[in-house]
Amino acid sequence: MNDEGRPVVGEDDLRRWSEALAGIARTGLAFTDNQYEQERFEEVLHVAADMAATLSTGWTPDNFVAEWMKSVGDGVPGYVTPKVAVGAVVGNDDGEILLVQRADSGVWLYPTGWADVGYSPSEVVVKEVLEETGIQCEVERPIAIHDGLRRGFTTVPMYSMVFLCRAVGGQLDPHPLECRNVGFFGPDNLPDGVQGSDWWLSHSFAAIRGEPIDFLFDHPRTPPWRDSHPG
Repeated sequence: MNDEGRPVVGEDDLRRWSEALAGIARTGLAFTDNQYEQERFEEVLHVAADMAATLSTGWTPDNFVAEWMKSVGDGVPGYVTPKVAVGAVVGNDDGEILLVQRADSGVWLYPTGWADVGYSPSEVVVKEVLEETGIQCEVERPIAIHDGLRRGFTTVPMYSMVFLCRAVGGQLDPHPLECRNVGFFGPDNLPDGVQGSDWWLSHSFAAIRGEPIDFLFDHPRTPPWRDSHPG
């Protein structure tokens, strides 16, 4: 809140609002045959594009509109929903956590990747950990699910499901295209630049130690569009 009691709007809020408007517009275009409604949804899409362009250094509103229009489908296939990612909190016998340094951003995070068609979420976990780090793991249970836009660690609508895993074999071997580095780290020797460590790291170490933990999720906000705190 500012001095006048009004909520402070940040870039994460604008990005979230822009993506929400664009999703509503594209879903509307997928389900309507009415020309008047089509024109209104296209207008909403342009408003969302203006918002998104204010946060971009390289894209114009027309770029965003063109990219979003590519995803407009017909009926249910065109219903716009968040993408799904699957992450792994992998612990070893020393109570350390497996982290990867992402090639694109340089930040450190638990292994994570997009969900693949034909795989269950837990199967994606095993595959992603092995591909990204060279470590073989066993999945124990899910421990968290988050909205990536709300948490501010993605620029596209995304839900992330996180599983607790145990390392059972393999050798550290970072994927040459996806990772700069990988390693196991204890709470006292973490690398610099662990993304979002204030809200998931202590929870993850507790899970690795076998302590009772709550399932982490983003609690409902009231109202959701005026409160940027993840909860």
